[in-house]
Amino acid sequence: MKLCRFTQGGSTRIGKVVGDQVVDLSQVAGVTGSMRALLGNFPALRAALEAERGPGITLERIRLAAPIDDPQKFLAIGMNYQAHADEAAAAGIPVPKSQLWFNKQVSCITGPRNPIELPKVSDKLDYEAELAFVIGKRCRHVPKAQARTVVAGYLVANDVSVRDWQARSPTYTLGKSFDTHGPIGPWITTDDEVADPHALDMRLTVNGEERQHSSTGGMIYDIYDQIAYLSTVMTLEPGDLISTGTPSGVGIASGRFLKTGDVVRVEIGELGAIENTVQPEA
Repeated sequence: MKLCRFTQGGSTRIGKVVGDQVVDLSQVAGVTGSMRALLGNFPALRAALEAERGPGITLERIRLAAPIDDPQKFLAIGMNYQAHADEAAAAGIPVPKSQLWFNKQVSCITGPRNPIELPKVSDKLDYEAELAFVIGKRCRHVPKAQARTVVAGYLVANDVSVRDWQARSPTYTLGKSFDTHGPIGPWITTDDEVADPHALDMRLTVNGEERQHSSTGGMIYDIYDQIAYLSTVMTLEPGDLISTGTPSGVGIASGRFLKTGDVVRVEIGELGAIENTVQPEA
């Protein structure tokens, strides 16, 4: 299934995408407005969600919202593709010897077509195409061999970064958490629909010009390594959002930062695409 949140007629509801239509799931017993709550009860709801047939609403008549807007955690791993680690090192950023994790505050989350703000305090706005996944089960101390069993699904993310603010703190958090700097979507593709999350084509363009292009197979630490590592430290909860790193080609490596009017598009295999336009902070 492709689970989404969509806005129509002033209300935001949960649906599933079937072809070029959205089927409203809000009438299914047990479905509220929270994707996090739905994922926490997904095994019990799944049959009813799959059975719901419509009527459908064409995608042109709705606006897709961030597929999950209330995760308890939004975690991201840094320099998880070797070519990106190499370009970061060339830019003077130390390369970690183990998994490097930071928080993106959940207030940065925005929808797959919403604007990205260029902050008043910086002109070092950068892009990072990333595969993200969502946790589906409460879990701790997950062995790598069992890690896939706790994944609910996958989505497209852009780990938008304000590079000078990122450099001010060794945790990266401030430079990664400006409002609107967590565009995700366009929906959550459930795990059963993705044969291999490490064999997806990932591409980012700015105004149609390709800046990043890689396979998710280029990760240094794959998704299951990440889950095993994180769950050693903390309990992972349904709805927790985890972004898996970006390949080479980011703006800081070339000095080509985003500016007002730029259109940033991230596409990942069968997961779909998000597209966000840069606008000045109000």
